Amino acid sequence: MLEQKKRIFSALKPTGRLTIGNYIGAIQNMVKMQEQYDCCYAVADMHSVTVDIPPADLRKNSLDMLALLIGCGIDPDKSVLFIQSHVSAHAELAWILSCFTMMGEAQRMTQFKDKSAKKESCNVGLFSYPVLMAADILLYQADLVPIGKDQKQHLELSRVIAERFNNKYSPTFTVPEGFYPKYGAKVYSLADPTAKMGKTDENENGTIHLLDDEDTVMRRFKKAVTDSGSEIKFDANKPGISNLITIYSAFSGETIKQTEKRFDGFSYADFKTAVGETVFVKLKEIQGVYGRVIKDKAYLEGLIKRGAENAGYMARRTLSKVYKKVGFVL
Repeated sequence: MLEQKKRIFSALKPTGRLTIGNYIGAIQNMVKMQEQYDCCYAVADMHSVTVDIPPADLRKNSLDMLALLIGCGIDPDKSVLFIQSHVSAHAELAWILSCFTMMGEAQRMTQFKDKSAKKESCNVGLFSYPVLMAADILLYQADLVPIGKDQKQHLELSRVIAERFNNKYSPTFTVPEGFYPKYGAKVYSLADPTAKMGKTDENENGTIHLLDDEDTVMRRFKKAVTDSGSEIKFDANKPGISNLITIYSAFSGETIKQTEKRFDGFSYADFKTAVGETVFVKLKEIQGVYGRVIKDKAYLEGLIKRGAENAGYMARRTLSKVYKKVGFVL
């Protein structure tokens, strides 16, 4: 008898253009996990409206993200790939779970405190964001959730809510565990290697987007900030060259040690050129698939419909159990 695969849930917000940081830190892992796990991947457009984003941009970013994920290697025949807002159960379960979340728990969320501190006022959606995240995860009975350090607190709240509901009624939700993949690393800005590379980086020279052309990629790598000295060696005290080594290693498939050995004696300038060329080889491949998918409206519409149906079926099974247990008339 075959052992049932554990289920993974992961989601990406379409609030900006995907970068090589997203690719190395998350998407590469998402592709690899398809072979070992039962994967559910969402374009988290509902989470995106907690910030002010033009509707046309959100629609374009959502479709671009779907096509790019396929370009990067997400296979809709192996994984459930869908747009979050197309499965109404996310919003419905979030309301129920908000009734099992204490105000103090939500107020302690570090991301909310950090973001709200920068604004004169903030919307309720930003406050209840972690509850919607809990609904995302618990709807699909996810065993494992790939997370970074900044999401650990949100996952812990999901676990608390799940256990609270299970204890009050009966086992309903799988209590998810955090998953820390072996692959991937944090990628930093090319312009400031002490700051994380972001989708909406104010300094455009610091970021490489997955849809950037070859000239842009090469120009930005050649301008990348490095450190004093000339040795191409990974060193925590030299964030500039270490960041470039991390990027090269991720795109070439070589280890850090192999990369250091390969470029022993090379100048920083020559190494930056090599990094840019290696990165663009992969980006060209991704862009080729993306271009075919985004232009094929019938395929894209079919993919969106199939994703919503598959995810919706799974989500409804969970939501029906929840509604029955809390006493709703079905």
